[in-house]
Amino acid sequence: MPRTAQNLPGSGPDPRVRPDPGPDPRARRRRRGALGVTALRGGRTRLSRRPTPYVVMGALFWLVITLAYWRVPLCCDAGQHAAVVERLRWNLLHPAHPTADLPGAGSPYYSPYTVAQGALARLTGLSGWSLVKLAGPVNLLVLLTGIGRFVRVLTPRPWAPVLAVLFMTLLWGTERILWSGFLGLMSLTVNLGYPSAFATGLTFWAWAWTGARARGGGCAGRVRYVGPSGLGGAWAYAGLGALYGLITLAHPITAVASLAGAVAIVAAWQRGWSRPVVARWALAGASALAVAVSWPYYAVLSLAGHSGVDGMHRLLYESAPGNLWLALLGLPALWARGRRSRRDPLVLMWSAECLVVAYGWVSGHYTYGRVLALAAVPAQFALAVELAAPRPWGWARRALGGAAAAGVCVGFLTAQAGAVVPRALDPVGFEQPPRWPSYDWAARHVRAGEVLITDGYSAMRALVGHGVNMAAPTWPDPALEEGERLRRHADVRAYLDPASTRDRRAVLARRYRVRWLLLTRWQKVPEEAVVVDWSPRTGEVLARIAP
Repeated sequence: MPRTAQNLPGSGPDPRVRPDPGPDPRARRRRRGALGVTALRGGRTRLSRRPTPYVVMGALFWLVITLAYWRVPLCCDAGQHAAVVERLRWNLLHPAHPTADLPGAGSPYYSPYTVAQGALARLTGLSGWSLVKLAGPVNLLVLLTGIGRFVRVLTPRPWAPVLAVLFMTLLWGTERILWSGFLGLMSLTVNLGYPSAFATGLTFWAWAWTGARARGGGCAGRVRYVGPSGLGGAWAYAGLGALYGLITLAHPITAVASLAGAVAIVAAWQRGWSRPVVARWALAGASALAVAVSWPYYAVLSLAGHSGVDGMHRLLYESAPGNLWLALLGLPALWARGRRSRRDPLVLMWSAECLVVAYGWVSGHYTYGRVLALAAVPAQFALAVELAAPRPWGWARRALGGAAAAGVCVGFLTAQAGAVVPRALDPVGFEQPPRWPSYDWAARHVRAGEVLITDGYSAMRALVGHGVNMAAPTWPDPALEEGERLRRHADVRAYLDPASTRDRRAVLARRYRVRWLLLTRWQKVPEEAVVVDWSPRTGEVLARIAP
Protein backbone atom coordinates (compact mmCIF):
# COMPACT_ATOMS: atom_id res chain seq x y z
CA MET A 1 0.00 0.00 0.00
CA PRO A 2 1.65 3.32 -1.03
CA ARG A 3 2.48 5.73 1.65
CA THR A 4 1.59 9.43 1.29
CA ALA A 5 2.76 12.52 3.08
CA GLN A 6 -0.44 12.64 5.11
CA ASN A 7 0.01 9.18 6.64
CA LEU A 8 3.67 9.42 7.36
CA PRO A 9 4.52 9.31 11.05
CA GLY A 10 4.64 12.77 12.55
CA SER A 11 3.07 14.45 9.51
CA GLY A 12 0.10 16.87 9.89
CA PRO A 13 -1.94 19.21 7.78
CA ASP A 14 -0.08 21.54 5.53
CA PRO A 15 0.04 24.93 7.31
CA ARG A 16 -0.11 26.65 3.93
CA VAL A 17 -3.57 25.21 3.19
CA ARG A 18 -6.52 26.76 5.11
CA PRO A 19 -9.19 24.22 6.12
CA ASP A 20 -12.70 24.56 4.69
CA PRO A 21 -14.72 26.40 7.38
CA GLY A 22 -18.06 25.07 6.10
CA PRO A 23 -21.19 27.19 5.68
CA ASP A 24 -21.06 30.62 7.24
CA PRO A 25 -23.68 30.69 10.01
CA ARG A 26 -24.12 34.45 9.49
CA ALA A 27 -24.88 33.86 5.81
CA ARG A 28 -27.45 31.25 6.82
CA ARG A 29 -29.09 33.76 9.14
CA ARG A 30 -29.04 36.34 6.34
CA ARG A 31 -30.74 33.88 4.00
CA ARG A 32 -33.37 33.18 6.62
CA GLY A 33 -33.89 36.89 7.16
CA ALA A 34 -34.34 37.41 3.44
CA LEU A 35 -37.46 35.30 3.59
CA GLY A 36 -38.81 37.80 6.06
CA VAL A 37 -40.94 37.85 9.17
CA THR A 38 -44.14 39.70 8.44
CA ALA A 39 -47.31 40.46 10.29
CA LEU A 40 -48.96 37.27 9.11
CA ARG A 41 -46.09 34.88 8.30
CA GLY A 42 -43.12 33.90 10.37
CA GLY A 43 -39.63 33.11 9.11
CA ARG A 44 -40.04 30.43 6.44
CA THR A 45 -37.14 27.99 6.39
CA ARG A 46 -36.77 24.36 5.55
CA LEU A 47 -36.35 23.54 9.22
CA SER A 48 -38.93 25.82 10.84
CA ARG A 49 -42.43 27.05 10.07
CA ARG A 50 -43.37 28.75 13.29
CA PRO A 51 -46.37 31.10 13.36
CA THR A 52 -45.91 34.79 14.03
CA PRO A 53 -47.08 36.42 17.24
CA TYR A 54 -50.05 37.87 15.38
CA VAL A 55 -51.24 34.49 14.13
CA VAL A 56 -51.16 33.08 17.65
CA MET A 57 -52.61 36.09 19.45
CA GLY A 58 -55.09 36.80 16.64
CA ALA A 59 -56.46 33.25 16.79
CA LEU A 60 -56.83 33.51 20.57
CA PHE A 61 -58.55 36.89 20.23
CA TRP A 62 -60.91 35.52 17.58
CA LEU A 63 -61.90 32.64 19.85
CA VAL A 64 -62.46 34.80 22.94
CA ILE A 65 -64.49 37.46 21.16
CA THR A 66 -66.55 34.88 19.27
CA LEU A 67 -67.50 33.18 22.53
CA ALA A 68 -68.23 36.55 24.13
CA TYR A 69 -70.44 37.52 21.19
CA TRP A 70 -72.35 34.26 21.28
CA ARG A 71 -72.97 34.35 25.04
CA VAL A 72 -74.82 37.68 24.89
CA PRO A 73 -78.38 37.67 23.49
CA LEU A 74 -78.75 39.70 20.32
CA CYS A 75 -80.07 43.18 21.04
CA CYS A 76 -80.23 46.74 19.84
CA ASP A 77 -80.16 46.91 16.02
CA ALA A 78 -79.82 43.15 15.55
CA GLY A 79 -83.59 42.86 15.04
CA GLN A 80 -83.40 45.28 12.12
CA HIS A 81 -80.66 43.27 10.40
CA ALA A 82 -82.47 39.99 11.08
CA ALA A 83 -85.61 41.54 9.59
CA VAL A 84 -83.72 42.41 6.41
CA VAL A 85 -82.59 38.79 6.03
CA GLU A 86 -86.15 37.56 6.64
CA ARG A 87 -87.59 39.77 3.89
CA LEU A 88 -84.90 38.59 1.48
CA ARG A 89 -85.65 35.01 2.41
CA TRP A 90 -89.27 35.58 1.40
CA ASN A 91 -88.42 37.36 -1.86
CA LEU A 92 -84.79 37.72 -2.91
CA LEU A 93 -85.38 39.94 -5.93
CA HIS A 94 -88.16 42.20 -4.67
CA PRO A 95 -88.05 42.28 -0.86
CA ALA A 96 -90.60 44.24 1.14
CA HIS A 97 -89.81 47.07 3.51
CA PRO A 98 -87.63 45.67 6.32
CA THR A 99 -90.04 46.52 9.12
CA ALA A 100 -93.40 47.61 7.63
CA ASP A 101 -96.11 46.30 5.36
CA LEU A 102 -94.81 48.41 2.47
CA PRO A 103 -92.67 48.01 -0.65
CA GLY A 104 -88.95 47.92 0.05
CA ALA A 105 -87.61 49.42 -3.18
CA GLY A 106 -84.83 51.91 -2.45
CA SER A 107 -83.93 50.65 1.02
CA PRO A 108 -80.14 50.79 1.59
CA TYR A 109 -80.42 47.83 3.93
CA TYR A 110 -80.54 45.59 0.85
CA SER A 111 -76.82 45.59 0.16
CA PRO A 112 -74.64 42.85 -1.38
CA TYR A 113 -73.82 41.73 2.15
CA THR A 114 -77.45 41.22 3.19
CA VAL A 115 -78.49 39.82 -0.18
CA ALA A 116 -75.82 37.14 0.25
CA GLN A 117 -77.25 36.43 3.70
CA GLY A 118 -80.74 36.24 2.24
CA ALA A 119 -79.62 33.78 -0.43
CA LEU A 120 -77.95 31.65 2.25
CA ALA A 121 -81.15 31.76 4.31
CA ARG A 122 -83.15 30.53 1.33
CA LEU A 123 -80.69 27.68 0.73
CA THR A 124 -80.35 26.55 4.33
CA GLY A 125 -83.69 27.53 5.88
CA LEU A 126 -81.91 29.43 8.66
CA SER A 127 -83.72 32.38 10.23
CA GLY A 128 -82.59 35.97 10.10
CA TRP A 129 -81.54 35.82 13.76
CA SER A 130 -79.37 32.77 13.07
CA LEU A 131 -77.65 34.44 10.11
CA VAL A 132 -76.85 37.55 12.14
CA LYS A 133 -75.42 35.36 14.90
CA LEU A 134 -73.33 33.28 12.51
CA ALA A 135 -72.04 36.37 10.72
CA GLY A 136 -70.15 37.52 13.82
CA PRO A 137 -67.18 35.11 13.62
CA VAL A 138 -66.94 35.59 9.86
CA ASN A 139 -66.87 39.37 10.16
CA LEU A 140 -64.28 39.12 12.93
CA LEU A 141 -62.06 36.98 10.71
CA VAL A 142 -62.29 39.54 7.90
CA LEU A 143 -61.46 42.30 10.39
CA LEU A 144 -58.43 40.57 11.93
CA THR A 145 -56.90 39.49 8.64
CA GLY A 146 -57.46 42.98 7.24
CA ILE A 147 -55.68 44.55 10.21
CA GLY A 148 -52.76 42.17 9.75
CA ARG A 149 -52.47 43.06 6.08
CA PHE A 150 -52.66 46.79 6.67
CA VAL A 151 -50.10 46.83 9.47
CA ARG A 152 -47.81 44.68 7.32
CA VAL A 153 -47.81 47.48 4.72
CA LEU A 154 -46.95 50.01 7.44
CA THR A 155 -44.11 48.09 9.11
CA PRO A 156 -42.43 44.66 9.16
CA ARG A 157 -42.27 44.63 12.98
CA PRO A 158 -43.96 41.34 13.96
CA TRP A 159 -45.51 42.62 17.21
CA ALA A 160 -47.02 45.74 15.65
CA PRO A 161 -50.34 44.12 14.60
CA VAL A 162 -50.72 42.53 18.04
CA LEU A 163 -50.39 45.92 19.70
CA ALA A 164 -52.66 47.45 17.04
CA VAL A 165 -55.50 45.10 18.00
CA LEU A 166 -54.84 45.72 21.70
CA PHE A 167 -54.98 49.51 21.37
CA MET A 168 -57.81 49.44 18.83
CA THR A 169 -60.08 47.54 21.23
CA LEU A 170 -59.14 49.23 24.53
CA LEU A 171 -57.92 52.78 23.92
CA TRP A 172 -61.22 54.60 23.50
CA GLY A 173 -62.64 56.24 26.59
CA THR A 174 -64.16 55.53 29.96
CA GLU A 175 -67.75 55.54 28.71
CA ARG A 176 -69.38 52.45 27.19
CA ILE A 177 -69.81 52.73 23.40
CA LEU A 178 -72.41 50.53 21.71
CA TRP A 179 -72.58 52.24 18.32
CA SER A 180 -72.04 49.92 15.38
CA GLY A 181 -68.77 50.41 13.53
CA PHE A 182 -66.80 51.25 16.69
CA LEU A 183 -64.07 48.76 17.50
CA GLY A 184 -63.97 48.64 21.29
CA LEU A 185 -64.45 45.29 22.98
CA MET A 186 -67.92 46.20 24.19
CA SER A 187 -69.08 47.39 20.80
CA LEU A 188 -67.65 44.32 19.04
CA THR A 189 -69.41 42.00 21.46
CA VAL A 190 -72.76 43.60 20.63
CA ASN A 191 -72.39 44.57 16.95
CA LEU A 192 -70.05 41.99 15.45
CA GLY A 193 -72.77 40.49 13.23
CA TYR A 194 -73.75 43.81 11.63
CA PRO A 195 -72.85 44.95 8.09
CA SER A 196 -70.71 47.73 9.59
CA ALA A 197 -68.29 45.16 11.05
CA PHE A 198 -67.93 43.50 7.66
CA ALA A 199 -67.40 46.86 5.91
CA THR A 200 -64.77 47.87 8.47
CA GLY A 201 -62.86 44.63 7.91
CA LEU A 202 -62.95 45.19 4.15
CA THR A 203 -61.70 48.74 4.75
CA PHE A 204 -58.47 47.47 6.28
CA TRP A 205 -58.03 45.12 3.34
CA ALA A 206 -58.66 48.00 0.93
CA TRP A 207 -56.17 50.25 2.74
CA ALA A 208 -53.54 47.53 2.61
CA TRP A 209 -54.10 47.05 -1.11
CA THR A 210 -54.07 50.82 -1.68
CA GLY A 211 -50.78 51.14 0.18
CA ALA A 212 -49.23 48.35 -1.85
CA ARG A 213 -50.27 50.03 -5.09
CA ALA A 214 -49.19 53.51 -4.00
CA ARG A 215 -45.76 52.34 -2.87
CA GLY A 216 -45.29 50.36 -6.08
CA GLY A 217 -46.15 53.00 -8.67
CA GLY A 218 -43.05 54.58 -10.19
CA CYS A 219 -42.71 57.59 -12.45
CA ALA A 220 -43.34 55.43 -15.48
CA GLY A 221 -46.13 53.48 -13.80
CA ARG A 222 -43.96 50.41 -13.23
CA VAL A 223 -44.51 48.28 -10.12
CA ARG A 224 -41.46 48.17 -7.88
CA TYR A 225 -43.20 46.94 -4.72
CA VAL A 226 -46.08 44.50 -4.95
CA GLY A 227 -46.86 44.08 -1.26
CA PRO A 228 -49.45 41.75 0.18
CA SER A 229 -51.80 41.63 -2.77
CA GLY A 230 -49.35 40.01 -5.15
CA LEU A 231 -51.08 41.61 -8.15
CA GLY A 232 -50.00 44.32 -10.54
CA GLY A 233 -51.26 46.08 -13.59
CA ALA A 234 -54.59 47.66 -14.49
CA TRP A 235 -56.66 44.72 -13.25
CA ALA A 236 -55.34 45.25 -9.73
CA TYR A 237 -56.52 48.86 -9.75
CA ALA A 238 -59.90 47.86 -11.16
CA GLY A 239 -60.26 45.23 -8.44
CA LEU A 240 -59.25 47.74 -5.78
CA GLY A 241 -61.93 50.13 -6.99
CA ALA A 242 -64.51 47.35 -6.98
CA LEU A 243 -63.61 46.64 -3.35
CA TYR A 244 -64.28 50.26 -2.39
CA GLY A 245 -67.55 50.07 -4.29
CA LEU A 246 -68.54 47.00 -2.28
CA ILE A 247 -67.72 48.80 0.97
CA THR A 248 -69.89 51.72 -0.14
CA LEU A 249 -72.85 49.45 -0.77
CA ALA A 250 -72.40 47.38 2.40
CA HIS A 251 -72.26 50.37 4.78
CA PRO A 252 -72.18 53.83 3.16
CA ILE A 253 -71.04 55.82 6.21
CA THR A 254 -68.09 53.46 6.73
CA ALA A 255 -67.24 54.01 3.06
CA VAL A 256 -66.83 57.74 3.74
CA ALA A 257 -64.09 56.99 6.27
CA SER A 258 -62.67 54.31 4.00
CA LEU A 259 -62.36 56.64 1.00
CA ALA A 260 -60.90 59.44 3.11
CA GLY A 261 -58.22 57.05 4.35
CA ALA A 262 -57.52 55.85 0.80
CA VAL A 263 -56.95 59.40 -0.44
CA ALA A 264 -54.55 59.99 2.45
CA ILE A 265 -52.58 56.83 1.69
CA VAL A 266 -52.23 57.69 -2.00
CA ALA A 267 -51.21 61.27 -1.17
CA ALA A 268 -48.57 59.96 1.25
CA TRP A 269 -46.96 57.18 -0.76
CA GLN A 270 -47.55 57.77 -4.44
CA ARG A 271 -44.40 59.17 -6.03
CA GLY A 272 -44.57 60.46 -9.56
CA TRP A 273 -47.84 61.24 -11.28
CA SER A 274 -47.13 60.17 -14.82
CA ARG A 275 -49.97 59.54 -17.24
CA PRO A 276 -50.02 55.76 -16.65
CA VAL A 277 -50.16 56.31 -12.88
CA VAL A 278 -53.00 58.82 -13.17
CA ALA A 279 -54.83 56.50 -15.56
CA ARG A 280 -54.62 53.58 -13.14
CA TRP A 281 -55.94 55.54 -10.17
CA ALA A 282 -58.67 56.94 -12.40
CA LEU A 283 -59.54 53.37 -13.34
CA ALA A 284 -59.81 52.50 -9.63
CA GLY A 285 -62.14 55.43 -9.03
CA ALA A 286 -64.27 54.59 -12.07
CA SER A 287 -64.50 50.97 -10.99
CA ALA A 288 -65.66 51.98 -7.49
CA LEU A 289 -68.29 54.29 -8.93
CA ALA A 290 -69.48 51.71 -11.45
CA VAL A 291 -69.95 49.05 -8.78
CA ALA A 292 -71.75 51.46 -6.45
CA VAL A 293 -74.21 52.89 -8.99
CA SER A 294 -74.96 49.61 -10.77
CA TRP A 295 -76.47 47.98 -7.67
CA PRO A 296 -80.16 47.41 -8.50
CA TYR A 297 -81.67 47.42 -5.00
CA TYR A 298 -81.10 51.07 -4.11
CA ALA A 299 -79.44 54.23 -5.44
CA VAL A 300 -76.43 54.86 -3.24
CA LEU A 301 -75.91 58.43 -4.49
CA SER A 302 -79.37 59.41 -3.24
CA LEU A 303 -78.17 58.91 0.34
CA ALA A 304 -75.83 61.91 0.15
CA GLY A 305 -78.58 64.38 0.99
CA HIS A 306 -80.63 62.13 3.26
CA SER A 307 -80.88 63.68 6.74
CA GLY A 308 -83.33 61.31 8.41
CA VAL A 309 -80.76 59.93 10.86
CA ASP A 310 -78.77 63.11 11.53
CA GLY A 311 -80.66 63.94 14.72
CA MET A 312 -79.86 60.70 16.53
CA HIS A 313 -76.15 61.00 15.65
CA ARG A 314 -75.69 64.34 17.37
CA LEU A 315 -75.10 62.33 20.54
CA LEU A 316 -71.84 61.05 19.05
CA TYR A 317 -70.42 64.57 19.04
CA GLU A 318 -71.74 65.42 22.47
CA SER A 319 -70.29 62.27 24.04
CA ALA A 320 -67.01 62.27 22.08
CA PRO A 321 -64.76 63.36 25.01
CA GLY A 322 -65.86 60.52 27.26
CA ASN A 323 -65.84 58.02 24.37
CA LEU A 324 -62.47 58.85 22.82
CA TRP A 325 -60.06 60.55 25.20
CA LEU A 326 -57.82 57.49 25.70
CA ALA A 327 -57.19 57.35 21.95
CA LEU A 328 -55.36 60.67 22.34
CA LEU A 329 -52.45 58.68 23.81
CA GLY A 330 -51.52 57.91 20.21
CA LEU A 331 -51.04 61.57 19.27
CA PRO A 332 -47.37 61.68 20.40
CA ALA A 333 -46.66 58.77 18.08
CA LEU A 334 -48.43 60.58 15.24
CA TRP A 335 -46.45 63.72 16.02
CA ALA A 336 -43.18 61.76 15.89
CA ARG A 337 -44.15 60.23 12.54
CA GLY A 338 -45.08 63.68 11.23
CA ARG A 339 -41.66 65.03 12.20
CA ARG A 340 -39.97 62.22 10.29
CA SER A 341 -42.13 62.74 7.21
CA ARG A 342 -44.78 65.31 6.38
CA ARG A 343 -46.32 62.76 4.03
CA ASP A 344 -46.73 60.01 6.57
CA PRO A 345 -49.85 57.94 5.71
CA LEU A 346 -51.19 57.68 9.26
CA VAL A 347 -50.78 61.39 9.89
CA LEU A 348 -52.57 62.29 6.66
CA MET A 349 -55.25 59.67 7.34
CA TRP A 350 -55.92 61.08 10.81
CA SER A 351 -56.14 64.60 9.37
CA ALA A 352 -58.55 63.51 6.61
CA GLU A 353 -60.86 61.66 9.01
CA CYS A 354 -60.92 64.62 11.41
CA LEU A 355 -61.86 66.94 8.55
CA VAL A 356 -64.84 64.72 7.72
CA VAL A 357 -65.95 64.69 11.35
CA ALA A 358 -65.58 68.47 11.55
CA TYR A 359 -67.66 68.87 8.40
CA GLY A 360 -70.46 66.84 9.99
CA TRP A 361 -70.49 69.13 13.02
CA VAL A 362 -70.37 72.40 11.08
CA SER A 363 -72.93 71.35 8.45
CA GLY A 364 -75.36 69.74 10.89
CA HIS A 365 -75.10 66.38 9.09
CA TYR A 366 -74.28 64.62 12.34
CA THR A 367 -74.33 61.22 10.68
CA TYR A 368 -70.70 61.89 9.74
CA GLY A 369 -69.93 61.50 13.42
CA ARG A 370 -69.87 57.78 12.73
CA VAL A 371 -66.51 58.42 11.05
CA LEU A 372 -65.13 58.77 14.60
CA ALA A 373 -65.09 54.97 14.66
CA LEU A 374 -62.17 54.93 12.21
CA ALA A 375 -60.78 58.40 12.97
CA ALA A 376 -59.16 56.99 16.12
CA VAL A 377 -57.45 54.16 14.25
CA PRO A 378 -54.45 56.15 12.87
CA ALA A 379 -53.47 57.27 16.36
CA GLN A 380 -53.94 53.77 17.80
CA PHE A 381 -51.94 52.14 15.01
CA ALA A 382 -49.19 54.78 15.13
CA LEU A 383 -48.79 54.01 18.83
CA ALA A 384 -48.63 50.29 18.06
CA VAL A 385 -45.92 50.73 15.41
CA GLU A 386 -43.92 52.99 17.70
CA LEU A 387 -43.99 50.60 20.65
CA ALA A 388 -43.20 47.57 18.48
CA ALA A 389 -39.72 49.00 17.83
CA PRO A 390 -36.83 46.79 19.00
CA ARG A 391 -35.04 47.66 22.21
CA PRO A 392 -33.18 49.50 23.64
CA TRP A 393 -35.73 52.29 23.99
CA GLY A 394 -35.02 55.91 24.73
CA TRP A 395 -36.67 57.73 27.60
CA ALA A 396 -39.41 59.15 25.39
CA ARG A 397 -40.49 55.75 24.08
CA ARG A 398 -40.36 54.27 27.59
CA ALA A 399 -42.61 57.06 28.87
CA LEU A 400 -44.98 56.53 25.94
CA GLY A 401 -45.07 52.79 26.63
CA GLY A 402 -45.89 53.38 30.28
CA ALA A 403 -48.70 55.79 29.40
CA ALA A 404 -50.09 53.31 26.86
CA ALA A 405 -50.03 50.48 29.42
CA ALA A 406 -51.85 52.66 31.94
CA GLY A 407 -54.39 53.67 29.30
CA VAL A 408 -55.04 50.03 28.38
CA CYS A 409 -55.72 49.18 32.02
CA VAL A 410 -58.01 52.19 32.50
CA GLY A 411 -59.95 51.46 29.30
CA PHE A 412 -60.36 47.80 30.14
CA LEU A 413 -61.43 48.26 33.75
CA THR A 414 -63.82 51.17 33.19
CA ALA A 415 -65.58 50.41 29.90
CA GLN A 416 -64.54 47.18 28.20
CA ALA A 417 -64.03 44.42 30.77
CA GLY A 418 -67.68 43.39 30.95
CA ALA A 419 -67.56 42.36 27.29
CA VAL A 420 -65.29 39.39 28.01
CA VAL A 421 -65.67 38.78 31.76
CA PRO A 422 -68.90 36.84 32.48
CA ARG A 423 -71.00 38.09 35.34
CA ALA A 424 -70.50 34.79 37.19
CA LEU A 425 -66.71 35.35 37.19
CA ASP A 426 -66.83 39.09 37.77
CA PRO A 427 -65.28 40.01 41.13
CA VAL A 428 -65.77 43.77 40.69
CA GLY A 429 -69.12 44.32 39.01
CA PHE A 430 -68.08 45.46 35.54
CA GLU A 431 -70.72 47.01 33.34
CA GLN A 432 -72.05 44.20 31.16
CA PRO A 433 -73.40 44.28 27.60
CA PRO A 434 -77.17 44.83 27.45
CA ARG A 435 -79.30 41.71 27.87
CA TRP A 436 -82.61 42.24 26.17
CA PRO A 437 -85.56 39.96 26.82
CA SER A 438 -86.52 37.42 24.19
CA TYR A 439 -89.77 37.84 22.30
CA ASP A 440 -90.00 34.27 21.04
CA TRP A 441 -93.10 33.85 23.18
CA ALA A 442 -94.90 36.55 21.17
CA ALA A 443 -93.50 35.51 17.79
CA ARG A 444 -95.03 32.05 18.25
CA HIS A 445 -98.49 33.58 17.87
CA VAL A 446 -97.93 36.32 15.29
CA ARG A 447 -97.58 35.06 11.75
CA ALA A 448 -94.83 36.47 9.56
CA GLY A 449 -96.01 39.54 7.69
CA GLU A 450 -98.81 40.48 10.11
CA VAL A 451 -98.88 44.02 11.51
CA LEU A 452 -98.45 44.82 15.19
CA ILE A 453 -98.69 48.00 17.26
CA THR A 454 -96.43 48.61 20.24
CA ASP A 455 -94.45 51.45 21.76
CA GLY A 456 -92.16 49.21 23.83
CA TYR A 457 -88.55 50.14 23.17
CA SER A 458 -87.10 46.65 22.90
CA ALA A 459 -90.27 44.98 21.57
CA MET A 460 -90.55 47.16 18.47
CA ARG A 461 -86.86 46.58 17.70
CA ALA A 462 -86.81 42.83 18.31
CA LEU A 463 -90.10 41.55 16.91
CA VAL A 464 -89.33 42.75 13.38
CA GLY A 465 -86.50 40.21 13.31
CA HIS A 466 -89.13 37.46 13.52
CA GLY A 467 -90.89 38.71 10.40
CA VAL A 468 -93.47 40.86 12.22
CA ASN A 469 -94.34 44.20 10.62
CA MET A 470 -94.69 47.38 12.67
CA ALA A 471 -97.40 49.92 11.97
CA ALA A 472 -94.73 52.58 12.57
CA PRO A 473 -91.15 51.60 11.54
CA THR A 474 -88.55 52.32 14.18
CA TRP A 475 -85.61 53.25 11.96
CA PRO A 476 -85.59 55.92 9.24
CA ASP A 477 -85.31 54.41 5.77
CA PRO A 478 -85.27 56.12 2.36
CA ALA A 479 -87.77 53.49 1.19
CA LEU A 480 -90.36 55.31 3.33
CA GLU A 481 -90.68 59.08 3.28
CA GLU A 482 -89.66 60.45 6.68
CA GLY A 483 -92.80 62.54 7.05
CA GLU A 484 -94.95 59.46 6.53
CA ARG A 485 -92.96 57.54 9.13
CA LEU A 486 -93.49 60.29 11.69
CA ARG A 487 -97.22 60.38 10.90
CA ARG A 488 -97.40 56.66 11.55
CA HIS A 489 -95.74 57.14 14.93
CA ALA A 490 -98.30 59.82 15.75
CA ASP A 491 -101.09 57.39 14.85
CA VAL A 492 -99.60 54.71 17.10
CA ARG A 493 -99.52 57.16 20.00
CA ALA A 494 -103.10 58.07 19.26
CA TYR A 495 -104.15 54.41 19.23
CA LEU A 496 -102.48 53.71 22.57
CA ASP A 497 -103.74 56.90 24.19
CA PRO A 498 -106.07 55.92 27.09
CA ALA A 499 -108.45 58.67 25.95
CA SER A 500 -108.76 57.21 22.44
CA THR A 501 -112.24 55.97 21.46
CA ARG A 502 -113.03 52.55 20.04
CA ASP A 503 -114.09 54.08 16.72
CA ARG A 504 -110.82 56.00 16.45
CA ARG A 505 -108.82 52.86 17.14
CA ALA A 506 -110.85 50.94 14.56
CA VAL A 507 -110.05 53.51 11.89
CA LEU A 508 -106.32 53.31 12.63
CA ALA A 509 -106.36 49.51 12.74
CA ARG A 510 -108.02 49.35 9.31
CA ARG A 511 -105.62 51.96 7.89
CA TYR A 512 -102.55 49.90 8.71
CA ARG A 513 -104.19 46.44 8.75
CA VAL A 514 -103.22 45.92 12.39
CA ARG A 515 -103.93 42.47 13.84
CA TRP A 516 -101.93 42.49 17.09
CA LEU A 517 -101.06 44.62 20.10
CA LEU A 518 -98.10 44.23 22.44
CA LEU A 519 -98.74 46.30 25.55
CA THR A 520 -96.55 47.12 28.50
CA ARG A 521 -97.65 46.24 32.03
CA TRP A 522 -98.91 49.80 32.54
CA GLN A 523 -101.15 49.91 29.45
CA LYS A 524 -104.78 48.87 29.50
CA VAL A 525 -105.99 46.24 27.04
CA PRO A 526 -108.61 47.80 24.68
CA GLU A 527 -112.08 46.32 24.82
CA GLU A 528 -111.88 45.06 21.23
CA ALA A 529 -108.69 43.05 21.92
CA VAL A 530 -108.28 39.54 23.36
CA VAL A 531 -105.24 38.61 25.46
CA VAL A 532 -103.33 35.70 23.95
CA ASP A 533 -100.10 35.50 25.98
CA TRP A 534 -97.88 37.42 28.34
CA SER A 535 -94.23 37.56 29.47
CA PRO A 536 -93.45 36.71 33.11
CA ARG A 537 -90.13 38.57 32.77
CA THR A 538 -91.35 41.93 31.47
CA GLY A 539 -95.08 41.78 32.19
CA GLU A 540 -95.85 42.66 28.57
CA VAL A 541 -99.13 41.38 27.11
CA LEU A 542 -99.83 40.15 23.60
CA ALA A 543 -103.40 40.75 22.45
CA ARG A 544 -105.21 40.03 19.19
CA ILE A 545 -107.61 42.61 17.79
CA ALA A 546 -110.98 41.04 17.13
CA PRO A 547 -112.12 41.38 13.50
